[in-house]
Amino acid sequence: MDDPKHWHIGLVGYGEVGRILAEDLRKQGLAVSAYDLKLDAPATAEALVAHARIHGVGLATSHADLASRADFIVSAVTASQAVPVAQACVAGIRAGAFFLDFNSASPGAKQRAAELIGAAGGRYVEGAVMTSIPPYRIRVPLLLGGPDACALEPLVNALGFDAKVSSEELGVASATKMCRSVMIKGLEAMIIESFTSARHYGVEDAVIASLQETFPGIDWEKQAAYFFQRVIEHGRRRSEEVREVAETVRDAGLTPWSAAGTAERQAWVADLADQGLFGPKGTKEFARSPDWRTEADRILAHVKKD
Repeated sequence: MDDPKHWHIGLVGYGEVGRILAEDLRKQGLAVSAYDLKLDAPATAEALVAHARIHGVGLATSHADLASRADFIVSAVTASQAVPVAQACVAGIRAGAFFLDFNSASPGAKQRAAELIGAAGGRYVEGAVMTSIPPYRIRVPLLLGGPDACALEPLVNALGFDAKVSSEELGVASATKMCRSVMIKGLEAMIIESFTSARHYGVEDAVIASLQETFPGIDWEKQAAYFFQRVIEHGRRRSEEVREVAETVRDAGLTPWSAAGTAERQAWVADLADQGLFGPKGTKEFARSPDWRTEADRILAHVKKD
């Protein structure tokens, strides 16, 4: 179907990213269906079903069911599931349907997923999301890659995306994202480690003043609060992404010391969040403290108790 406004769009993954895309696409009157493994568990399905009902999103019963409905599939799951999701969609994918892989996976993982989709008659395009999605929503800067990237670019931009082709070679867009994440996800982990330790020693104000002098363009108080919030809320997903980052670094011939440490710190914070250290998940207050010190004090109380 040449006119994207007449596409039936399938979203694999109905988490934060999937719901944002669903809302923005439905506002345009587009047909949208979604599938998420959380729909199969009563404890996690209720909120997703309610969101789908409010926004008029159809819910599929499986990956293959979703793929069989869609002219255009967006896979937005955790990094470790990029290849399994492609495999699961193969049974239902329509000939010629576009499959946009939004996941923060390594170039190698994207290439394996592309082989699966291509062998089933689909048109695989890798996508590299280049910054945090919530502030931009569907307009988040997006790099496209692969042989079908040029064909998809004007079509998705007609739907409101802000996409541009990085390369017709698979893996280039993902490598850009992965190398950037060594820095961005690493900075998140370093802020949590540095500022929490500084809080323990009572030197946080001096540390921040020094950083402000060295990097005057950054509001370190505001940036720290934001990084704490994002890692507490999304540390599990981030840790999986950074493991893919480590694989990317390893494939370049380097030992990923920084990326590996970042993955461990992100996963550690995610474990604490799962234990309820930062309050009940699913509430409006969770991971929304405007002062990073509140969360750092919770961490310090926890480690001192142990």
